[in-house]
Amino acid sequence: MASISREILIDVPPDQVWEVVSDFINGPLRMAPTLVTATTDLGDNTREVTFTHGTVVRERLITLDPDSHRFVYSVYSGTPTPLHDNAVMQVFPHGPNASRFIWSRDILPDSLAAPYAATMDQALTLFKKTLESA
Repeated sequence: MASISREILIDVPPDQVWEVVSDFINGPLRMAPTLVTATTDLGDNTREVTFTHGTVVRERLITLDPDSHRFVYSVYSGTPTPLHDNAVMQVFPHGPNASRFIWSRDILPDSLAAPYAATMDQALTLFKKTLESA
């Protein structure tokens, strides 16, 4: 099983980062507005996310923990559909007005690790830029 882990520092307070991350339906649009073109609420804690490069994924909310600023979700179908996917986003304080954001995932098959990692990298760059310029 492939594991991917990314970390960035964002120059906004953790509560502002968490407010975007914890928005299950619209969070992807708010994080990466030029990478994500649409999100749809499918009900039962599931959503569909459409990306500019044509990929569409359906995701299930696993955990939303406001006390630890931890969000867990899983891709369960789409183009492509992983055999297994478990993604975790977590926000930590970093200094008086900044945040450390960690995004990790375990994914099968291993061949999906590179494209998923590339999308995560692109999304993180946009997320930082979007929040810091707001």
